[in-house]
Amino acid sequence: MTDFNDRRRGEESKYAMDEETAFKVAARRNRLLGEWAAGLMNLTDEETDSYKKAVVQADFEEAGDEDVIRKVLGDLTAASCDVDEAAVRAKLAECEIEARRQLIEGA
Repeated sequence: MTDFNDRRRGEESKYAMDEETAFKVAARRNRLLGEWAAGLMNLTDEETDSYKKAVVQADFEEAGDEDVIRKVLGDLTAASCDVDEAAVRAKLAECEIEARRQLIEGA
């Protein structure tokens, strides 16, 4: 019985750690995406910091990435940047790879 309980606790710990890692990757990815978009919109350093936080916050509106894509694409369109949804999605995927790399390296 003890082995079963130990195994269950181990699985629960692994699940919690996996969820925490996924959250950290998504938050860092969204910050990187926000930084990219802010650069395209020629925002100041202070505006960029604020915008990155807004992009991270946008991810809490609904499950998945659509809320983040919608926000960034809408903001870029409003700023007259010549970027389409495919470019935002491609950049999001690129930012996810970079976020995972940074997390692994402890940056």
